Amino acid sequence: MSDGLVIIPTYNEKENIEKIIRKVFSLDKDFHLLIVDDGSPDGTGDIVKGLQAEFPDVLHIQERAGKLGLGTAYIHGFKWALKRDYKFVFEMDADFSHNPEDLERLHEACATGGADLAIGSRYIKGVNVVNWPMGRVLLSYFASMYVRFITRMDIQDTTAGFKCYRRAVLETIDLDKIKFMGYAFQIEMKFTSYKLGFKLKEVPIIFTDRQEGESKMSSNIIKEALFGVIQMKWNSFFN
Repeated sequence: MSDGLVIIPTYNEKENIEKIIRKVFSLDKDFHLLIVDDGSPDGTGDIVKGLQAEFPDVLHIQERAGKLGLGTAYIHGFKWALKRDYKFVFEMDADFSHNPEDLERLHEACATGGADLAIGSRYIKGVNVVNWPMGRVLLSYFASMYVRFITRMDIQDTTAGFKCYRRAVLETIDLDKIKFMGYAFQIEMKFTSYKLGFKLKEVPIIFTDRQEGESKMSSNIIKEALFGVIQMKWNSFFN
């Protein structure tokens, strides 16, 4: 059995899902995959279920009724993983903005590099983002600066969503107390890991904007991240 589970949340990813599944299973290291699909009306879940016969025991799917948010999808996946024997649990997008080949480097950072949480970082070596408009790059970069200022975490890419957790991190965090659903979820998980004393390590990656499908970014997600960080920091003084 593989020691690593890759969790990919999906909503309307029919253009990408088969390609990303096949790419992960083509890597030299064996990974298992869990797709958490929020009732995609475009048939994403049906594509995954159709591939399970080709990839038995390594490709899994959890289907949820409706679009319930990125954070709850990952929490659902974490709890699923912790009921099994995986030592490393990964977060990855379905749209190839995260290069599946970097999974092996994130795994190495945790398995032999001393990290408890390895973060695929766009900003640890300059700005490594491809195909984003300049406004989006600046928004993301300065959002990370803002989060660093508020939280005092020594992390360049605080909003990154490409990560590897050692099992102990997810076992220690009270997952039911993680509140944020959008990109603030990524910040909250890092900050909680940091406050619990786990070692966070950034691994440089190149982030490439999606070629197919539609972005899930919205103004509400941005507001949650901006105001949620202050709330999260304030609450940390009492927990």
